[in-house]
Amino acid sequence: MIRHNIIRVAVALVLGAGAAAAQTAPTSLGTVRFTQPVLAHGEQLAAGTYEVRVTGEFLPPNPGQSPDAMRVVEFVKNGQIVARDAAEIIEADGAAVGTSGPASAKPRVETLKGGEFVRVSATRDGVRYLIHLPIAR
Repeated sequence: MIRHNIIRVAVALVLGAGAAAAQTAPTSLGTVRFTQPVLAHGEQLAAGTYEVRVTGEFLPPNPGQSPDAMRVVEFVKNGQIVARDAAEIIEADGAAVGTSGPASAKPRVETLKGGEFVRVSATRDGVRYLIHLPIAR
């Protein structure tokens, strides 16, 4: 009985290590310029230009979403990760999503109605990424 448990634990560790190793390196979605400070997962990003990268990490989905509907993104400045947040993943079909306009390879930053949030939208390899960040006050 103990031997079977040891084997199960060893298999679980090997599978877990394989899954961690299978994660891909972050992929650049492009650069964005914020004209005012925003908050990314509670971290203030000053106005300026940042590279946005999508990681291989998935977040728990909201009710009704597919398991791969939310991914972690990183904001990079001068080669350093300065903040991380979530991106909603939508299969891009070339059609506009809400008011985000046509799909484009270049990320767009838009202030949303009410002026409380900005949306970063980008498309890469047929996948649309939507990142919503509150404006820092």
